[in-house]
Amino acid sequence: MGMDLVPVYDQQQGADELSAGTVLIAPNVVNNLGVRTAVVEQKSLHVPIHTVGYVQYNEDKLVHIHPRVEGWVEKLYVKAAGEEVRFNQPLYALYSPQLVNAQEEYLLAKARNNHALISASEARLAALQMPKEAIAKLKSSNKVQQTVEFRAPQSGVVDNLNIRQGFYVKPGTTLMSIGDLDEVWVEAEIFERQAGLVTTDLPVTMTLGYLPGKKWQGKLDYIYPTLDPLTRTVRVRLRFANQDRLLKPNMFAQVTIHSDLDEPSLLVPREAVIRTGKQDRVVLALGDGQFKSIEVALGQLTSDFAQVLSGLEEGDRVVTSAQFLLDSESSISSDFKRMSPRPTHTDIMPDMPQIPHMEATTDMDKQNEDQYSEEDLAYATVDGVINSIDGQNRRLNISRGPIEKWGRDAATMDFVFSESVNLDIFRAGDSIRFTFEIRQGDFVVVDAEFVATAEAVSASNREINND
Repeated sequence: MGMDLVPVYDQQQGADELSAGTVLIAPNVVNNLGVRTAVVEQKSLHVPIHTVGYVQYNEDKLVHIHPRVEGWVEKLYVKAAGEEVRFNQPLYALYSPQLVNAQEEYLLAKARNNHALISASEARLAALQMPKEAIAKLKSSNKVQQTVEFRAPQSGVVDNLNIRQGFYVKPGTTLMSIGDLDEVWVEAEIFERQAGLVTTDLPVTMTLGYLPGKKWQGKLDYIYPTLDPLTRTVRVRLRFANQDRLLKPNMFAQVTIHSDLDEPSLLVPREAVIRTGKQDRVVLALGDGQFKSIEVALGQLTSDFAQVLSGLEEGDRVVTSAQFLLDSESSISSDFKRMSPRPTHTDIMPDMPQIPHMEATTDMDKQNEDQYSEEDLAYATVDGVINSIDGQNRRLNISRGPIEKWGRDAATMDFVFSESVNLDIFRAGDSIRFTFEIRQGDFVVVDAEFVATAEAVSASNREINND
């Protein structure tokens, strides 16, 4: 090929002493790869919840104004929605025959000096929501007021102005609303999986697009008790002071709720985690240039940290840079367990302890090989014939031959095929040579090849019968 041959020397000194999946790298290579590590720490995790919300009136101070009598709006002092009003400021003047009749009844009772009727007439005027100032004027002047002025019950801004001068109104008509903007509500939604992280009185930070760089500090005021079945979100209510009136109803806001996990937990930098969709891993720095990929169970994730539920211990060092290169090399043979060494060859080393000889019964095989697997992980290569295949559970019943190095007789038993073995190419009746290992009581086939297919076995049997 026109290429010079380059001598390659064995660099795997002490490889037999390394656990499965451990990668040994020279110090200069570690520096060239730019490998950086971080210590696994145990501390409280700050989990910011980012969401969006809409500015609303403080409904505790939102007043809706309705008449209690029928009549006509003779004069409207408020001309447009959004107009600011002060407490006790005139809003509109109403002519109502009911109010006129109620005033005449009061004057008649007063003229007769009937205290019972006077009290009843005053109660009726109050029930019809005639202002106290108008009642006082009626008592002092003894004259019926044809139009009565109604005043603002609080300071704020006018919203939902539904009347104009000359309108006919009746009970049930919403004339207008007055909202106080000294404090506003912001309604936001959080995902169902985040609902357990929020409690009332948590601090909240809010920003708006129309004022870049400005932040508002508030608190979480209320968590609504129901979940939206369509969006799978929980609604929360936030409170913010608004003395400068910069926050206006219906504005769109970006919100960050600052929540903390109650109990300290193991944390690793977010960049140290390798997420594959089926498994979460980190590369553990074992020291002396040794690295290994291990599986971890993750809890909450933030932009900076990941909570580790299992797989690591406090004080461990994990790789935060160049971990993908190390992981690709380690995951070839790694068992992804923190401390689970196993032999790297398919056969057991000669100096390994032998399993005691037992009769070839499946239950006794499983019992004794389970006992052996608790001490060490064993491999064996043997010939056998497939009796049946359970493709859904990847379980095959095989009549295997004897295992001489263990002193085991032939037996018929169930084996589980690992994901690395293509199960679709085998059929019942095939003769195969396979390698299996013992994993927590299961016999797992890690490699298999044809010795003869079922058709070949059938043809051979026919030839024997013909002879």
